[in-house]
Amino acid sequence: MAVSNKKAFDVSRLVYLSLWSLQHRGQDSSGIASFDGNQLQTHKKSGLVSRVYSPSSLAKLKGRVAIGHNRYSTSGGNDSALNQPYDYSSSNFAFAHNGNLPYTDKLTDYAQRKNLDTGGLNDSGLMGLVLNHELTRTESIPEAVRRCWPLFTGAFCCVGLYNKRAFAFRDNHGIRPLVLGRTDNGYIVASETVALDIIGADFIRDVKPGELIIIWDNQFESIQISEGQQTIDAFEFIYLARPDSRIANRSVYTTRYRAGQSLARASPVEADVIIPIPDSGIPAATGYSHQSGIPVEHGLLKNRYIGRTFIEPEKIRRSSIELKFNVIVEIVAGKDIVLVDDSIVRGNTLKYVTGLLRSYGAKQIHVRIASPPILHPDFYGIDTPEGNNLIASRYGVVEVGRQVGADSLAYLPLPDLVRAIGLPRSQLCLSSFDGHYPIEVPYQGGRDEND
Repeated sequence: MAVSNKKAFDVSRLVYLSLWSLQHRGQDSSGIASFDGNQLQTHKKSGLVSRVYSPSSLAKLKGRVAIGHNRYSTSGGNDSALNQPYDYSSSNFAFAHNGNLPYTDKLTDYAQRKNLDTGGLNDSGLMGLVLNHELTRTESIPEAVRRCWPLFTGAFCCVGLYNKRAFAFRDNHGIRPLVLGRTDNGYIVASETVALDIIGADFIRDVKPGELIIIWDNQFESIQISEGQQTIDAFEFIYLARPDSRIANRSVYTTRYRAGQSLARASPVEADVIIPIPDSGIPAATGYSHQSGIPVEHGLLKNRYIGRTFIEPEKIRRSSIELKFNVIVEIVAGKDIVLVDDSIVRGNTLKYVTGLLRSYGAKQIHVRIASPPILHPDFYGIDTPEGNNLIASRYGVVEVGRQVGADSLAYLPLPDLVRAIGLPRSQLCLSSFDGHYPIEVPYQGGRDEND
C-alpha cells in the first residue's frame, strides 16, 4: 500500500493502521518505508504487524509519503532477507510487490547485461533492482516503469516510493486487487478497501489493469502503461480477501453468502445444524442456512492467536491446525451436521475438524464446500502446492469425502460460483479450477473437473 498526504504529519502512522487491516494477506513479515524530504527511512521485520512495530520505530518513519507491505512468502520462501519493502537509499527509492512472476528470465538477463548483482533475490527483489536502475538513469517514474514493463511476466500489484512521490501499478490482467482512495488531504493505494476504511479514506475506484498511479501531496496522476483486460483471481472472493472488502466493486461477503445459497440448492441434505469452519466459511454457511432453513450454529471456535494455516509454511502448518479450533459440545453432540467451508486445498484442516467433531459426539457430518474442486496449482501469488498435493487433483468427489472423514461431500459447481461473484466469466481468473491460465505458467495441466 502507498499513502501520500499534503498535511505535515507522518503518514507512516496511516500506513501502520492499514497494514493491521491487511494482516490476513500476509503473516511472514511487515515493513514500512517513508521519505522525509531528505532521506529514506525503512523499518521491516519478520512477524505480525503487532510485533514488528513499536512507538519508537514508527517515530523514526518521518514524512508525508510512505509505502507498506505485509509479506506472504511464495517465491524465495520466508527468508528474512526477502522482507519488503526493498529499499535503495542512495536513490531514495523503495519498492514492494504483491503477486508472483512464474518466469524471471527476462529480469535476470537484463540485470546481467547491466552488471547488476542479483544474488539471493526473488522475483520481487529483481523487479525492484531493475526499477531502481531505470529510475537512476531516467529520474522519471513513468519512463522507468515503461522500460521495465516488458520484463515483468506474471501477476503483480506493486507500490513504490521515489523521492516525494508514491506510485502503484497493476499487471495487464489485474489478477491481484488494487484500489485507489482519498483521505482528507491526500491519496492512498491499497490491496483492499478495508485498508481505506480503517483510516477513514473514501474509495474512488479500482486501479485499472495496466495502469500506473502516481500520488504526491493532494494530487494523483493516472498513466495507462499497457492496455489491459481484467481477469481478477476468483480466489480473492472465495478466501483471500476480508469479507468486509469490495473486490472489483463486488461485496466479498455477498459473494460468499450467495455461494452458500447456491450450494444449498445444488446439494441439499437433511441435518440438525449447520456449522461453519471459521472464519472464511461463515458467510457461505449463513447463506446455506437461510436457503435450507437449517439453523446455523458456531460449534467451532477459532483460537484468534493462530494465523491462517493456508498461508503458513508447510513445516508448521500441521501443529497450527491442531491448535486452531475448540468445540462447543452442546451444539455438536448427537447431531447430524452440515459442515461448511470455503474451499479444500490439501484437506488437512478438514480431516482434522471432522475427526474433532466426531470425538465430541457428532453423528453424521456432511461437508459442503462453497467453491469448485481445486484441481490445479496457483502461480500468481498464492502458495498452493503442486497438483499431486491438491487433494481434489488426486481423488474424485466421493473419495475426497472418504479421505477427509465425511459422510457426504459436495462442491459448488463452477457456473454457480461465477454467478455468485456477479462478474462475467471472461473477467475472472479461474485457473485453480479449470486450468486455464491467462498468463503463461510452467505447468502442463492435471485432472479435469469432470474426471
